[in-house]
Amino acid sequence: MSEPATIRHRSAGLGRVLSLVARDIKLAHTVFALPFAMLAVFLAGLAQRPAVDIVITLALVLICMVLARTWAMLVNRLADREFDAANPRTAKRVVASGELSVRDAVRVTLGCAALFTVFAAGFGVAFGNWWPALLALPVLAWIAAYSFTKRFTALCHVFLGGALAASPLAAAIAVDPATLATVPALWWIAGMVLCWVAGFDVIYALQDLDFDRQAGLRSIPAALGWRGSAWVSRALHLASMASLVMAWHSEPRFGAVFGAAVVVVGFVLIAEHVVLAVRREKGLEMAFFTLNGVIACLLGAAGILDVLT
Repeated sequence: MSEPATIRHRSAGLGRVLSLVARDIKLAHTVFALPFAMLAVFLAGLAQRPAVDIVITLALVLICMVLARTWAMLVNRLADREFDAANPRTAKRVVASGELSVRDAVRVTLGCAALFTVFAAGFGVAFGNWWPALLALPVLAWIAAYSFTKRFTALCHVFLGGALAASPLAAAIAVDPATLATVPALWWIAGMVLCWVAGFDVIYALQDLDFDRQAGLRSIPAALGWRGSAWVSRALHLASMASLVMAWHSEPRFGAVFGAAVVVVGFVLIAEHVVLAVRREKGLEMAFFTLNGVIACLLGAAGILDVLT
C-alpha cells in the first residue's frame, strides 16, 4: 500500500506535532503501568531515602515512563501505519491519516528515545546508579518489539503484557538493583501485570477480529474468535489474580489495605468479563479503559499505603 503524499511531505511546527502526538497516543493511558512503577520504587526502599532523593527519583521515574510509552506508541503508529490506514477503526490515527508526517513522527520517536536515555542516566548522575543508563537501549528495544509481533504470532498480547511488566522491575532497578533478588513481590507484581495486560489486550483486539483475519495479522481473536478469546482472557486474568495473591503473600509490608485491594480487583475483573459477555462490542470501552484504570490506580495506591505505614 503506497503512502499518501501528505504522509511523506507535510511537516508541522513543534507545538502542533507534540499536540498531535499527545492526542493520538492518549498520554492518560500511562495510568496502566505508572502506578506499578511507583509501587515498585517504594518496595525497593525509596521511603528510607532523604526527602530530596525521593522527589528526584519520583520525577525521573515519571518522566522516563512517559517518554518510554511515547516511544513505544509512536513506533507502533509508524510500523502499523499502512494497516491503520486500511482499518476503519484506526484510519484517523494521525500518522495513518497523514495529519502527522512520517518524518515528524520519526523525529519525535527518536527524540523520546534520546531523552529517555538522558533521564535514565540521571539516576547515575544523582545517585551513582548507572544500571538504568546501561539498560536504556535494551528496554527501548523490548517495549518496541510488540509492534511487530502481530505479523508472526497470535501471542502478541503476551508480548505487550511483557512490555508493561518491565515497568515495576525497571523502576526497582532505578532505586536499588539488589531488590530484584531480595523482594520477590516485585516479580509477582510483574507477572500480574503481564497476565492482566495480555488479558485485557485480548479483549481490546476483539474490535479488529475481522480486519486482522482479512489483513493476515495474527491475534488470539483472529485465531479463536469471540468466544475462544473471551475464555483466554478469563484464564489470563485468573493467572493475574494468582500472581497478585502471591505478591501479597510474599511481601511482609503488604497488609490489610493491599489485601482489601486484591479482593476488590478480583470483583472488578469479574465485572469486566460480565460487561463484556452482556454488552459485547458496546462494553469494550468500559471493560478496557475504565475498569482497568481503576485496577492499576487501586493496587498502586493500596500497596504504597501499606509499605509506608
